[in-house]
This record gives sequence, structure tokens and C-alpha cells, in this order.
Amino acid sequence: MRVIGKTGNWSAGSGNGSRVVNVGALFTFDSAIGRSAGPALLAAIEDVNSDMSILKDTKLNLILQDTNCSGFLGTVEAMQLMGKEVVAAIGPQSSGIAHVISHVMNELHVPLLSFGATDPTLSALQYPYFLRTTVSDYYQMHAIADLVAYFGWREVVVVFVDDDYGRNGVSVLGEALAAKRAKISHKAAFSPGASPSNISSLLAGVNLLESRVIVVHVNPDSGLNIFSAANKLGMMSSGYVWIATDWLPSVLDLSKTIDPHALALIQGVLALRHHTPDSDLKTRFTSRWGSFKNNENPVFNSYALYAYDSVWLLARALDAYFKGGGTISFSDDPRQQETNGSALDFTSLRVFNQGPKLLETLIATNFTGLTGQVQFDSEKNLIHPAFDVLNFGGNGSRRLGYWSNYSGLSIVPPETLDTKLSNISISNQSLYSVIWPGETTAKPRGWAFPNNGTPLRIAVPYRVTYPDFVTKDEGPLGAKGYCIDVFEAAVRLLPYPVPHQYILYGDGRRNPSFGNLVNDIAQNKYDAAVGDVTITTNRTKIVDFTQPYMESGLIVVAPVRQIKSSPWAFLKPFTWQMWGVTGVFFLFVGAVVWILEHRMNTEFRGPPRQQLATVFWFSFSTMFFAHRENTVSTLGRAVLILWLFVVLIINSSYTASLTSILTVQQLSSRIQGMDTLISSSDPIGIQDGSFAYNYLIHELNIAESRLRVLKTEEEYFTALQQGPNHGGVAAIVDELPYVELFLSDAKCMFILWTEFTKSGWGFVSIPKGLPIGSRFVDRYPSTIRNGELQRIHDKWLSRVECSSQTNPIDENRLSLKSFWGLFLICGIACFAALTVFFCRVCMQYSRYSSGGEQRDVEETEPARPTTCTLCTTSCRNLLKFVDKTEAEMKEMWTKSRDSMRHPGQGSAAQSS
Repeated sequence: MRVIGKTGNWSAGSGNGSRVVNVGALFTFDSAIGRSAGPALLAAIEDVNSDMSILKDTKLNLILQDTNCSGFLGTVEAMQLMGKEVVAAIGPQSSGIAHVISHVMNELHVPLLSFGATDPTLSALQYPYFLRTTVSDYYQMHAIADLVAYFGWREVVVVFVDDDYGRNGVSVLGEALAAKRAKISHKAAFSPGASPSNISSLLAGVNLLESRVIVVHVNPDSGLNIFSAANKLGMMSSGYVWIATDWLPSVLDLSKTIDPHALALIQGVLALRHHTPDSDLKTRFTSRWGSFKNNENPVFNSYALYAYDSVWLLARALDAYFKGGGTISFSDDPRQQETNGSALDFTSLRVFNQGPKLLETLIATNFTGLTGQVQFDSEKNLIHPAFDVLNFGGNGSRRLGYWSNYSGLSIVPPETLDTKLSNISISNQSLYSVIWPGETTAKPRGWAFPNNGTPLRIAVPYRVTYPDFVTKDEGPLGAKGYCIDVFEAAVRLLPYPVPHQYILYGDGRRNPSFGNLVNDIAQNKYDAAVGDVTITTNRTKIVDFTQPYMESGLIVVAPVRQIKSSPWAFLKPFTWQMWGVTGVFFLFVGAVVWILEHRMNTEFRGPPRQQLATVFWFSFSTMFFAHRENTVSTLGRAVLILWLFVVLIINSSYTASLTSILTVQQLSSRIQGMDTLISSSDPIGIQDGSFAYNYLIHELNIAESRLRVLKTEEEYFTALQQGPNHGGVAAIVDELPYVELFLSDAKCMFILWTEFTKSGWGFVSIPKGLPIGSRFVDRYPSTIRNGELQRIHDKWLSRVECSSQTNPIDENRLSLKSFWGLFLICGIACFAALTVFFCRVCMQYSRYSSGGEQRDVEETEPARPTTCTLCTTSCRNLLKFVDKTEAEMKEMWTKSRDSMRHPGQGSAAQSS
């Protein structure tokens, strides 16, 4: 490389009177990035100077400085460049050098346009004059996190170079993975320039780890050494996953055809490459690449495009700046006087007076370049960051899809999706199929048991009560019980061995605290826990659980007493209200039928005492359908039919209720559920070590003084038998599996109420991510389908089932609310029949009173002139009329018609 133009700020160029503006460039000439960026920078300067539409009377003078892949030499070269009155510097490619010289740029007000420093910690706030013209590693690390989440992995190992570029990128990756419920399980760092033997030793340690998903974030010039060592260690075989950042394509893109030896090292590797959309500008640049000065490579990588656009960004900003009347001037920094006489001489460094104004213009510039739209957001990052997702295999690489911060993983180019609504949900992420290491298309599970021979340390609760679930065993496993058998059955279904050992948790004298057990697993004292561990919300925040293998939940156990039958049990099917209304309706219906039948049915006539007895007899004989009186009137029959239907329903209900009361065992308990228990002040029994203790105190606000810790089943039985008045408890709150086992052993002497919480038992895995946990989630349904889980249950927990509720007599008694509809219908029918009957009687009486019959009757009676006498006479006549039979009425009407036809005969008869 050489210096183009002169080092002065303003100078004549080519004898045409043009102004010359110095522009610096910092990068390592002989590097994967430098060999591609150098020719692009020279070509961009040449294109700008030859384009008459921009900077018409101004030429750019590019001053190149080689940083030599050294932080110290690079910083010295950068300081020398700052002494040449440059208005801006393009570079550096090293994030470490960028951190150092950005402080100098802040003091000298010189913008720094970096096409290669991707360290995400080069923030706009700390380094206001640092302007990144490439994509930050912040986005690349989020792309890797999306890849990990897309394939369902939970842990990764990161191999990285131990410098600012490597450390800060890995830090962002850890945050991005945490947002996807994944994590970095191990960080394997090596120093810049590490020897192959050091790298091999590092990877040998990685190979002993559990995770098989390895992310490689290193410098391009030493990255292939990683895969060379991995191949020798057998780490490029089936089951491994390798993800490389953009350094790998940067190396391989410098050759038209990938070296077969290099390609053999990276079979199945995934990698990210900066995505630059296809365009005519990019096509013309590609066709011209071979003619560029100082170009020794037949092709280029993406950094050449960003370097080229960096020059054009500066040119367009300067053009806008000059068109706005801007000038360029430098002044001495007054603080340099403090360094006079020191070992370092900074007198050549000068402050760019118009630096802030040019920086504003640069940030506001917006144009379309080789890399697409060049525009900055509020944090001075390029908008629309995107990457190609590559898969190396066979004779080269193929593109699986794309990633962008707008659309996530997709097989559609990001520039197409930028115009649509953003949707980055997991269901919308997609990539083409992958060929993994080992030339397999089956997705690796991403983990394996460590090769260091260490089995899983599984904590097992050393229970005192209910040992059928889990307890100590003298056999080779060291533990036995229902939970152990379920775990062993699930392990046998896995397609790989799971070395493990059981470690008893507890002293064997009392049940251990399950809360402490979960906390110990969260602190990595154990790898997992197998036992009757309840899945609660607080516990899931610090550890992972498998799918529940047994349903559970808190339930109330209370003492009960058997209700003995009494001599008056036959009255208990109905409530007293039901008895009263039923009796009233019997009499009411009997009276209604008597009224409707009295005028035409001789069985409902006779002396008053006889008629009253008939009403009572008829009313209550209908209860047994034993009434002997026949009904002849239409209204009477209608009422009787409806009433007999009501009686049928009442009889059937009475019989069923009485049968239940006399034949079903009746139990009674003072505690009727959790609400009753909370409202009382009686003591409550709790199993030793159960989470129910804290739940009742903190969730249900039950006083701690009311709780009694019970350590054995015998204490359960004794406490319930004694009751709260004799030193015992009113009820016990425990989990359903324990309660069912206790009731079976207690011969169902106690009763349990409906669960008031729902949960389950699960196995605890390594905090937030033991991969074996996710495998168990898939395998439990198979265990249930083939009957293995039921067989294990029958082996350990098969017991006599007890009733789940009390059955008090009051619940079997029938009340009025169950029959008021029938009584209402019957009553309406009776009133309707009476209404029709009395309307008919009134019409007959009116006809009767208008005829001569009533006058004949009146003539035979002595005259009584008073009004009261007349009213009494009318009522008596009406009652006499109603008491007449239908036959008598017909006879009276017949005589009346005859007298009207032969009035003389009537007079003669009277005279004689």
C-alpha cells in the first residue's frame, strides 16, 4: 500500500486548482479483512474523485496506515495519522484499537467511520465520534440466539478470542440467549495468537462437557485452527453442532473455490454472513473487482462493500457540508502544552474545528450503496441489519435462509419483508433443511452426558411417612418406591444410557424439607431430584421440572361420625314445609272435587257429617290410589287426573329418598371443606416437610399457631381421633396421594373433601435447563400408553378406595323448592275448574230466579219487610239452589215450561 496524494490539508491537485481534503484509513493490510477492504477503499476514492456530480472542485486524499494486527502498533499508527490533519478516519477493523483511538477522536473532534469494528460496546454515548458503518455484533449475537431457539437447544459452549471483540460479543450473546430461555454453559477463551497445541487443549476440555452446541467467535486469520483441532479430536462427527460468526465466510469468500482441505474441516458447520441485497451497483462493482489497484484476490468479502460505502458516505456528507457553506480549519489543542517535555510529543495533533458539524451531517446522510440503504438510527447503528444463514457441506456452502431484526429467521429475503408487518413469533420462523456434522439431516439433540465419567447426582427424599413413595433401600440402587420405579422406567425408554446415582436427602428421623431440597439443586449441589416433589410456581422460577407423573393437590381430611337411624326416620324424606303444603293440597283438592261432584254425583251427597267424612276420605285415599268414589263431572275428572299425577311424583320421590336414608350409610362431619376450616379457630394438622405449611400461612392467612406438624401416620390417626377439644386437630391438610394412602390404611374411618388446589409431582432437573428433563417430557406419554405407569402404581399404591365426601341426611331431604311447580299447576287447574263451575251455577241461578219457581217458594213463606231479611232470604235461596241436584233442576225447568204453555190448567188446579 502507499499514500495517495499529499499530507497537507489544502493543496493543489493535478494542476487544476482543486481543493484536497485528507482522509485517513486504518486497517491491517495483510489480513482477511484488509486484503478485501484495501482495494475497495482505493476504488471508492477514485470513483468519488472522478464523479463530477459530487465534490466538484474538491478531491479526497486517502492516507493509509497499517495497524499490523497489533494493538500497540495500531495505536501508534493511528496517532501518527491524527497528526496529518484528516477530516475523518475510515477504520479501524480492530475493536481493541477502536476503543483506544476513539478517545483521541473525541478530543480532536474527528469522526471515525469503522467498517470492521463490530464490538457492541463501542456505544454512541461513550464514543460520540465513533460511527459504525457495518453491522454491530449485537445483532449477530441475537441472530445466533434465534438459531439456538429455533432448533430447541438450551445450552451452548462458546469458544472465543480473549480480547474486546471476543469478550464483549460473548457477553451480548449470553443476554440474548437468556431472553430465549437458554444459556451459555461454558466459556472457552484463548489468547490472540494462541498456538495450535493450546487450542487443542482448550477443545479437549470442551469435549468433556455436556453441551454439544459450540459457538465459535474468533478472528478470521486464526479461526480455521479451531476446526482443525476439532477434527483431530473427533468433534466434527454426528451429535455436534458448530455455529460460526461472520469471520468464517469472511475467510472463505476470498477464494472463488473453497480450498478442499479447509472445506473438509467445516462439514456441517452453520455460519452467518452479512446480508447485502442484490442490485445493479453491486453487480457493476463485482465485474470491476479484478481491475482494482493493489488487488491480489480474485473475489472479495462483505467488508469490501462496507469499506466502499464508508468512503461514499463521507463524500456525500462533505458535499452537503460544503454546499451549506462549510469550511475546514484546524487549531492547536491548549491541553497539549501540558505534555511539553514529556517522553511523548503530541504537538502535531490538531483539533478539527468543524468536526461536530461534519459529524451531524454524516449521521443525517441517507443513500443507497452497495450494502443497501445506508442510514443510521438514534444509536448510530445501520438500520435493517441482516445476515445470511449458511450451511457448509459437500463442495461448498448453501444458504438456509436469512435473519433480520425485523423478521427473524426466514427463507424470504429481508428487503422483501421490511415492507410488511413485523411478526417474529416462533411459529413464523423458517429455514431450509440442514446437513449436520457427520453428514446427517437429523437434528442433533445438542447435548450428551459428559465424557468425564461422572454420573448424575440425584437427590432422593429420605421419607419417614409414606415410604411407599420413596425411601431408603439396602439394594444396589440405594432407594426404592413408586417414584424410583417411575424414573427408572422413563430412563429405560431413552435411546442412550443415563449413568446416575441416588443420594439420600434427609436424616431418616423426619421428612426432609422439600423447599430446601429444591434450593440445593438450584445451587448445583445435586444434578436432579427424584421423588414426590410438588411443582409450585416459586419452585419453577429457579429449577426445571419434568412433565407431572402424578396428579396432586391439597385436600382436607376430617373425622366423621356415623348417623344412626331413628324411629321417626319415615318423616325425614320431606322437610316440614313440604309435609305442610302436601297436607293442605290433599284437603284442598278433596274439597274442590266435592264441590264439582256434589250436584250430579250421589256418592258426594248426604247428611253434612257424611259429606265431611267423604271429603277427608277421598282426599287422603288418593295418596294410595285407593279412592272408591267415582267422578262423573268433566271438571272433576280433569282435576283428579292432574292431582293423581302429582301424587305419583310425590310418592316416587318419597320412596326413593326414604330408601336412601335407610340403606346408605350416613356420615356427618363438623368440617365441611376448606372454607369451614379457615373460618374456625381449630388447630390444623400438616405433614412434616410439606409445602402446605407455608401455603396456608402466606396464601390463606391462617395463623401459624393453629398449625400442628405431624411426623408419622400414627400421629395423623391419633390427632384426628382426639379432635381439637382433646389435644388433637379438627382436620388435616395434605396432598391427595398421601391422603388416599392414609385413608386406605385407616379403613376409611375419616373423610376427605374436594381438592382446593391443583398441582402435580415432577422430577427436578439441573436449574433451568438439564436437557434430560425435556426428554422425559416426551417419554412419559409412551410410559402411560404401554401400561407401565399403571403397573407401577398397582405395585406400590393399590389400596381400598374410600368415599370422597360425607353424606348427611339433610342433603337427601326433599324440600318444597323441588315441587312448587307441580303444586302451582295443580292449584291453577283447581281454581280454573271452580271458576267454570261457579259461572255455570250463576247462569242457572239467574235463569231460575227469573222464572216462577222462586216466586212459588216465596209465597209459601211469611213476608218480612226488612232489608236484612231480604238479603238473608236470597242467600238461603241460593244455597238451596246450589244444593239441588241436576235432576231436580231439570224437573223444575220442565214444570215451568208446561205452566207457561197451559196457564189455565195451572189456575184450575189451584182452585180445586
